[in-house]
Amino acid sequence: MGLHITLKFQCFLLVLCLQLASTTETPIIASKVITKPGCQDKCGNVSIPYPFGIGNGCFMPRFEIKCNDSTRAVYGSNLNVSNISILDGEMTTTLGIVANCSDKSIQTNNEWTGAQFRKFTFSNTKNKFIAIGCDTLAFIVGTTGYNSSVGTGCMSYCNKIEDTTDGICNGVGCCEATIPAGLMKYETRLGSMYSPRKNLSFNPCSYAFLAEKSSFNFSSSYLKNFNNHGTVRVPVVVDWTIGNETCEEAKRNITSYACGPNTDCIQRNIVNVQGYRCSCKMGYQGNPYLNSTSGGHCQDINECITGVHNCSTERPGSICMNMEGSYYCSCEQGECSSLNHSRSIFNKIVVGASLSLWLLLVTGFWLYWVYRKRKHMKVKEEFFKQNGGLILNRLLDEREEDIETSRSGRGEKKHRSVATIYTEKELSKATNNYHDSQILGRGGFGTVYKGTLSNGNVVAIKKTKIVNMDQNEQFINEIAVLSQINHKNVVQLLGCCLESEVPLLVYEYVGNGTLYQHLHEHLENQDRPPFLSWESRLRIASEVAGSLAYLHAEASIPIIHRDVKSSNVLLDDEYRAKVSDFGASRLNPTDQAQLSTIVQGTFGYLDPEYMLSSQLTDKSDVYSFGVLLVELLTGKAIFSLDRPEEDRNLANYFLSSMKTNRLFAILDSSLVQNDNERVSSVHGHQQIQQMAELAQKCLRVKGDKRPTMKEVAMVLHGLMMISELPWHPG
Repeated sequence: MGLHITLKFQCFLLVLCLQLASTTETPIIASKVITKPGCQDKCGNVSIPYPFGIGNGCFMPRFEIKCNDSTRAVYGSNLNVSNISILDGEMTTTLGIVANCSDKSIQTNNEWTGAQFRKFTFSNTKNKFIAIGCDTLAFIVGTTGYNSSVGTGCMSYCNKIEDTTDGICNGVGCCEATIPAGLMKYETRLGSMYSPRKNLSFNPCSYAFLAEKSSFNFSSSYLKNFNNHGTVRVPVVVDWTIGNETCEEAKRNITSYACGPNTDCIQRNIVNVQGYRCSCKMGYQGNPYLNSTSGGHCQDINECITGVHNCSTERPGSICMNMEGSYYCSCEQGECSSLNHSRSIFNKIVVGASLSLWLLLVTGFWLYWVYRKRKHMKVKEEFFKQNGGLILNRLLDEREEDIETSRSGRGEKKHRSVATIYTEKELSKATNNYHDSQILGRGGFGTVYKGTLSNGNVVAIKKTKIVNMDQNEQFINEIAVLSQINHKNVVQLLGCCLESEVPLLVYEYVGNGTLYQHLHEHLENQDRPPFLSWESRLRIASEVAGSLAYLHAEASIPIIHRDVKSSNVLLDDEYRAKVSDFGASRLNPTDQAQLSTIVQGTFGYLDPEYMLSSQLTDKSDVYSFGVLLVELLTGKAIFSLDRPEEDRNLANYFLSSMKTNRLFAILDSSLVQNDNERVSSVHGHQQIQQMAELAQKCLRVKGDKRPTMKEVAMVLHGLMMISELPWHPG
């Protein structure tokens, strides 16, 4: 305690001394809202700054605003605009909501809603997906850049209005979810947990919508009638950028570069979203998108006229002199000489006091450094204990003894440790302090970085999210079990670090991308991955099935993966499959047929029985694997707004095609173009038909009607044997 008081007093004296000669930073003056000369600058009470504009020649492409009835600003076909900010790159508009009513006499015609922008994206920091109701399942699905399908949703339930609390949206009468970054278009749909929907007099309808989170505050009165017969529209914030280039690329083309003089280019840092924004440099104000010939561009702020300077305190008696982008305080005419004499005497006193304190400060800072170092070590120890390090050490010691005893009994030598515990410093150095350039991918359970250890080994390091302390022992036990898995088609867990705030998991590095990239990105990127032949797809399916069968039936404690999808299947340089990402996985003790869990997974792959019951079984992995088989056969997106409504989900689209004998009509077109001889052969037709029938069985609604992963693996192995038989084109 004494050390703290001494250090605080010393720091106070040091700051007091420094302030006597310090300067105050110039406050930032916000840019004025300016449009092009001769153009309408307002529509009603909404200011219209360039690059937006009303009328020909007043706006950039895709930034036209129409002023209906001289009072209503409209973007696009019919989107009302209430605010445009060039400082934040945002636009606020209003959108409709979805309603689902048990009494069809009051059902409105808005059973679904959606919106899309050709380039603008819905802000994931300013908006929330919200649902209201006491028997409500709400979903929002859409696409980001490169037509990547995304989705999320939430569930709300209550028995009476007294269960709800005004201002709280936690799943009782109201629920909310964060939307994905870079969302360009979306569609919202409503469902219920009962069929038909429960008839509640205090809540005749359920509602769902995307809205600006700061504008919505839940009230229990919304349960009675929130939509007012279809007239309610809610504000939504949209992010906008210029062009499809990075700042560096845009600056190379002077004629198309949108930023005017005295500006900085600001890069949009969202995956798959291109474009940039402009901002006036410090000391300038105006519209950063206008050039000097138009006027209104970023121009120097005269701090001396506006009074935004501190010459009176920095150099008493001095005169403020304006400079381009700044100012300085001049004493050239001698006005501050007498004042400077007094100030000089005072400065000598300050310097003397500072020197007398210097030795004390050095000693104090050294003591403080020692204290902080010890505190840091203590924090690392606490994190280690908090993340289950002691439990893990005990488990690893026990299993090390079991393995060594088992091997010695069989006359075998011990080959390697069960798992390695790495230090935080070692992994931070391996990833260049977790630099963005080292990121391999992001998922719902953490971020994966590429790292190079001190011995030269390249590894993949997952920085997980905060672990629920209630599940701490289960999480640690899972690490211990996964560290023993030694299957050629499962990404090997090498070890972990538990002395950081969040656990760090170290896996073997698999460097040929994901199955998702090989199936889908070859249609989107010029630097596309090589085409996957039919033989490769069949082998990958067989390898993934074999690894899941191993996890379900042969691991020391059965493991349910719970997030089987193409982006979690890695491919090595020889195109061997490696199942990865066990962040959502659950241990499944053999005396327990089902696990009751919060529903987690990826939209489109989720087992519908699991979604309704929250009862997780190994058959949930079988369903997800069935979707993966369909993806290998068709090469199509898991969810697509371009398909008819009933076929937007790939599983539904596949099952309906199988019923109408249209399997070969939906086959991946790249297979027909690049591997036609093999696909058209008798063997090829048989293999495709049998794989499709296997996928059909995996996608059965009832889990107990689906095959086990071991049965699936045996069928695929048989198809592999057929592929090795001699064949002849035609």
